[in-house]
Amino acid sequence: MHRRTKIVATIGPASADEATLRAMIRAGLDVARLGLAHGSLDEALERYHRIRRVADDEGRRVGILVDLPGPKVRLASFGDEPVEIPAGSRVALRVGFERSTATDLEVAYEGLLDDVQPGDGLNLGDGRVVLTVTDKADDKLVADVVHGGVLSGRPGLHIPSDRLRMATPTPDDFAALDAFVDAGVDMVAVSFVRSAHDIRRVGTEPYPRGPLIVAKIETRAAVDNLPGIIETAGAIMVARGDLGNECSIEDLPHLQKRIIRECIAGGRPVITATQMLESMITSPTPTRAEASDVANAVFDGSSAVMLSAETAVGIDPVNVVRTMSRIARRADEEFDYGRWATQLAELHMTSNDQGPRSVTDAMTMAAWRATAELGIQTIVCISGSGFTVRSMARFRPRAQIIGLSASEATVQQLTLSWGTVPMLFEAGGSNEEMVTAALRRARDTGHVRPGELVAVLAGADSRSQATNVLRLERVP
Repeated sequence: MHRRTKIVATIGPASADEATLRAMIRAGLDVARLGLAHGSLDEALERYHRIRRVADDEGRRVGILVDLPGPKVRLASFGDEPVEIPAGSRVALRVGFERSTATDLEVAYEGLLDDVQPGDGLNLGDGRVVLTVTDKADDKLVADVVHGGVLSGRPGLHIPSDRLRMATPTPDDFAALDAFVDAGVDMVAVSFVRSAHDIRRVGTEPYPRGPLIVAKIETRAAVDNLPGIIETAGAIMVARGDLGNECSIEDLPHLQKRIIRECIAGGRPVITATQMLESMITSPTPTRAEASDVANAVFDGSSAVMLSAETAVGIDPVNVVRTMSRIARRADEEFDYGRWATQLAELHMTSNDQGPRSVTDAMTMAAWRATAELGIQTIVCISGSGFTVRSMARFRPRAQIIGLSASEATVQQLTLSWGTVPMLFEAGGSNEEMVTAALRRARDTGHVRPGELVAVLAGADSRSQATNVLRLERVP
């Protein structure tokens, strides 16, 4: 079985050179993430074009996801070397943008002294260091280090989202967004989303004309407003770092499962992210708990699993991608496809508005049942926007999904969809003409065999607004 769960990997100083990118693609990279919280915009654009060039050279479809920083509060840089913050020590926090040290933390947020008060607990670097604020002066906060640790780069400082006065997206986000939309980016992640209004504020054209908008669920407000966010966004990321700071740690696994389940019911790809193979930043192998975490994210139904610092600054990004691919592939083999059908029956899987969406919902459900009963190994979906492919993918069929589209943007965005082989497809015309051309394309690329029985989902013709034809055909 080919791996069905997609791999998103962050590109940073350790992985931005051409040779490493090439090796990561060969190891199984599906989507490259560019986090804009670190480095300059020009540097990120340079990496963007390098990824495109290397993927083209490799003949591979690699999606690119740009992650906007949003109103995340970060410390000024510690410089090139990691810095230890010892437990029991005392530190000062002040507004600043130049340099942080082990005793004097500069915070790149003008509202620091207004939004943080004595008695508040603060997490640095996704909980690596924990502080308690003990005093406040005119120009600084004083805090005791409750839990010490090592910090590097520009780690985040978590301030509860209901205290932050910064809007999402920020002005800096909009400037970066304009640059990457002009470059043709495939997907954009919006940080610290609180409601569907934050997604609407992005203001790009609907996908596939514009990028697929990925809403990061990392605030308590986002959990409370999840249905509206899922309806408005193109995909969802379970950003467990800051979400874990906003809710109790014992609730986090259950929130992860709930978010994934609701995304699948809504036909949205969902990424599980943060500290999945964290120990591999410095170690050649993951911990047993990390391997189990990745596998359980697959069992939960994640469309993709994401690597962050592991590939951005880790000692061996290629090995991390290869390891993640092995764990995910093995979990895909053990995925309980039969039980999944029972779980889906409990969800609202079809729209009842009798419009194009409800027709596509019904046809993908019919395809899922037909392929399961007949043991069909391939479902060919012909789709303009990718909606049919994503609707099909939520059923997690045993069959591979080939997503064919005449839209280059759609094909690139489908790199995030579970179990999908995205493929550009130029043919139009009648259903008969499209199906014949699609089967030949799938055969010629080696994804199906002559004589194999496959399912084909498409519109009645190239102008159809819904997928309203399901055919079971032999490959010529």
